Amino acid sequence: MSQDLLEWLDRPYEPGEAKPWKPEPLDHEHWPPDYRGVFAWRIKQRNRMRSDPNFRRGAIEYYRTHRIEFICHWLDTYDPRTRGAMKWKPFVLFQRQAEAIRFVEELERDAEEGLIEKCRDMGLTWIAVGYSVHKWLFERDVAIGWGSRKEILVDKLGDPDSIFEKIRLQLRRMPPEFLPEGFSWKDHATFMKLINPENGSIIAGEAGDNIGRGGRKAIYWLDESAHYERQELVAAAIGDNTNVPVHISSVNGLGNVFHRKREAGEDWEPGKTIEPGKTRVLVVDWRDHPEKTQEWYDRRRAKWEADGMLHIFKQEVDRDYSGAIANTIIPIEWIRAAIGADEKIRWIDSRGTPRLGLDDDQLGGMWGAAMDVADGGIDRNALAKRQGIVLRYCDDWGDRDPGIAARKVIADCRQHPGIEVQYDSVGVGSTVKSEFNRLTSDGTIDAHMFRFVPWSAGAKVLNPYYRLIEDDQQSPLNRDFFANLKAQAWWSLRLRFWRTYQNVMNGTIYPIEDLIVLDKTLPKIRQIEKELAQPTHSPNGQLKQVVDKAPEGTRSPNMGDAIMMAFYPLDPNTGAAVSGMQSNG
Repeated sequence: MSQDLLEWLDRPYEPGEAKPWKPEPLDHEHWPPDYRGVFAWRIKQRNRMRSDPNFRRGAIEYYRTHRIEFICHWLDTYDPRTRGAMKWKPFVLFQRQAEAIRFVEELERDAEEGLIEKCRDMGLTWIAVGYSVHKWLFERDVAIGWGSRKEILVDKLGDPDSIFEKIRLQLRRMPPEFLPEGFSWKDHATFMKLINPENGSIIAGEAGDNIGRGGRKAIYWLDESAHYERQELVAAAIGDNTNVPVHISSVNGLGNVFHRKREAGEDWEPGKTIEPGKTRVLVVDWRDHPEKTQEWYDRRRAKWEADGMLHIFKQEVDRDYSGAIANTIIPIEWIRAAIGADEKIRWIDSRGTPRLGLDDDQLGGMWGAAMDVADGGIDRNALAKRQGIVLRYCDDWGDRDPGIAARKVIADCRQHPGIEVQYDSVGVGSTVKSEFNRLTSDGTIDAHMFRFVPWSAGAKVLNPYYRLIEDDQQSPLNRDFFANLKAQAWWSLRLRFWRTYQNVMNGTIYPIEDLIVLDKTLPKIRQIEKELAQPTHSPNGQLKQVVDKAPEGTRSPNMGDAIMMAFYPLDPNTGAAVSGMQSNG
């Protein structure tokens, strides 16, 4: 490899020494890129490659093992909405896009299936195209597959919305020095196929029901796969075609193959270990894009709502699978208003002065926790811990042994002396208390410092003669509105989120203890918001509200259940609701 190139790209620089600028993935703070600087850098390097054969050979060897750098340095992306001459821009990645590339690299390394759940307009198809171009250029004898629901989406000459036209345009716009020797546009860039005559690699496309019917592929991209007409047929074919299928799509409702795979999969983040055989899920949210601000979101949402298309907005932008479903208990916008709400909550101090943001005293308070116990199959355990009104911790895991799960919960909670852990006591959950009793009887833990409290979702409604709306004699009694404790507790959680939403968005003042805050640093915050928004409610045969936690095609929202129980604790002695922690008593 050219020593000059290595020095240019990789050499560490002394403190105070001017470092040559080069394109590289940028975080939110440093966005947008200096596109003029990128072009200037490219021209300089292109001229060196053309004048120095050793530099060119070194560049090719360098980029063979530096995929992200190759994309940032030499590929372009296209946005027809851009005014002026900058419709084509250097493809400088933002951080989540770079992580998407590492995600797929790990899928290939481990021969696993991947799913990318994305908000619209995040450049993920362009990322997959850039990944394919690099693989086609620098790897020998690989076959790359591309599929979409319609043929014109896979390949339509002159239309950059089609996948193969994106590929051809990227190849045409990069320096020809990177093209394979002997490459001919006429012979090697035909309809839905690209051939590399130098190394034998190909990119081939298929559409509709024919997806996966061609020869075996090293990797197969399924673009917008949640929108295929016959997803089961495609899934069966893909299973025999490749070890690395990668589904890329915005969401499209509940129960389809894409949604079922997403539910059965596990969210990926850099450095996380996921057990073999489980679909790995990369979530790309609109907040991951440096140019998409809260102002952008609010303006766009208001426009779609005014046009009567809010349900589409929820699916396309919020990634809300149940966006078009009625009777969601907690709308996702209420949940998102509670994320980091400690900085936004309005309140009145003892002197009558309006204040913004909670102080340390208000964010403190007693610790409480709740454990939802896995009951078999793909179900998972979950633990939620709150401090006062703040959800401080929430996680799920897949161990099926309730005794082992109980010991994990004890280990995670013993740092909070006196904490009480509500636990799902029905069915396998009864084993949790048995393990706790064993550990206290043999002296492993101190029963006075830690307590498990049984919580039964099917139990009778608490405070049955209280009104649903306090001081409103026209509102129904709790016993007439709720079918069981689970419905009552989920409704209480709904009221917390509603009040927090009204406070944050409209400035409506409520007692702070009636609100809820989701710590914005929670590692699984996107999964948490999805699970909290999943349950629906409907009347049963007695016209009392029941909760459907897992509408058709979904899995149980274990973290959502744990959060619900944590914010609706029961007295360990009486089984009654603990004063001050319920929004409806």
